[in-house]
Amino acid sequence: MSKRENFKAGRVAEFTCPAGKQQAIFWDAKQPGLGLRVTAKNARAYVFEAWSQGRTVRVTIGNPAAWTLDAARKEAARLKVLVDSGINPAEQRREQDAAKAAARVQAETVQQRQALTVGEVWSAYLEERRPHWSALHYRDNIDKARLGGELSQARGQKGRKTQPGPLAEFMPLPLAQLDAARIEAWAAREGQKRPASARLAWRLLSVFLTWCAEHPRYAGIVQTPNPAKTRRTREALGKPGTKSDVLTREQLPAWFAHVRQIQNPAIAAALQIMLLTGARPGEVLALQWEDINAQWRSIAIRDKVEGERMIPLTPYVAQLLAGLPRRNEWVFSSPSSASGQLSKPNTPHARACKAAGLDDLTLHGLRRSFSTLTEWLEIPAGVVAQIMGHKPSATAERHYKVRPLDLLRVHHERIEAWILEQAGIEFQAAQALPTLRRVQ
Repeated sequence: MSKRENFKAGRVAEFTCPAGKQQAIFWDAKQPGLGLRVTAKNARAYVFEAWSQGRTVRVTIGNPAAWTLDAARKEAARLKVLVDSGINPAEQRREQDAAKAAARVQAETVQQRQALTVGEVWSAYLEERRPHWSALHYRDNIDKARLGGELSQARGQKGRKTQPGPLAEFMPLPLAQLDAARIEAWAAREGQKRPASARLAWRLLSVFLTWCAEHPRYAGIVQTPNPAKTRRTREALGKPGTKSDVLTREQLPAWFAHVRQIQNPAIAAALQIMLLTGARPGEVLALQWEDINAQWRSIAIRDKVEGERMIPLTPYVAQLLAGLPRRNEWVFSSPSSASGQLSKPNTPHARACKAAGLDDLTLHGLRRSFSTLTEWLEIPAGVVAQIMGHKPSATAERHYKVRPLDLLRVHHERIEAWILEQAGIEFQAAQALPTLRRVQ
């Protein structure tokens, strides 16, 4: 253990994680084994650590907001007694939690469990899984199961009632009655009406049912094997067509000209950053200010493949970010949104594309455009894959390796400069990279 500190309530609140580290643990000089863990994002928790049966045992006690210092010391003392008695408190806690979970399951009557609706279990599913999801994925699960009938807040739709999501009809149904026949009939209808939305809803439903089958509370209710995974359902929903919407080099001037005319600066910046980074639309819109590091010129992207990836903060992108209003934690914020986060700007982008004479260019098409435009510069496939968050194939780059950020920056800044040059945008990179500041 590192240096011990004389814990006091006021002093504990002042402990911070040293720069460059993911977390740090400060140890109490009064109570053996008691520590305070502080992460780089200032998440705090009292912990207990001791040597037991030839290995280190660490147990999280709780957040200092809920545990007083005196209570944490008493809990650490109790855990110390267990360790000295040859009991591993971490294993004991797991056994106790498992026993409590089993007792809860046994306490429920069969009738109560069989009466649980899909909507009730769906809500429990969202609550448990939300910490592991991106904001966009969570919103997809909400939207696809939405019952509808609420007054819309979307631009151009205000005053109208929202439509039910594709999965809405399942929500009042008892989970035990959700079988393959019902899902196949649903797929046949939705596959004709809104196939793309139905395919996403089906994937979400399939994952939900797998979760139910593995959960101790719902495993005896949901039907097995997974009733969503049938051949008839897959055939009814069909396969998505191959996407080929990309910007060509000749189309860049028109696209940039009309996108930069969008009056909402957050939307205009988000669209340009989608093209210049190749990031997924949801990844761009999920950016928070803490993800932007102006000092080391980097952006932390919440990646659905790797969890998180670091990409360079290129000069033009830095300039776009520096001009954005900093209203809340979201880089792309919206004062009219309940969450404060900008929603997908499909309509403004479609309007700009139409004015530019570009048809059917989607937000994800901007990501594809980044990939194809880099081919003009013969950028190594592994570099492009790492920036975009793709897993490179062995055929694309036999000796793929993870490049450090400074090497990625060499290639990425070259890509950005070339795209801006083709778009006819005069930009001096050497004078860019301003300090990010609050813009009212």
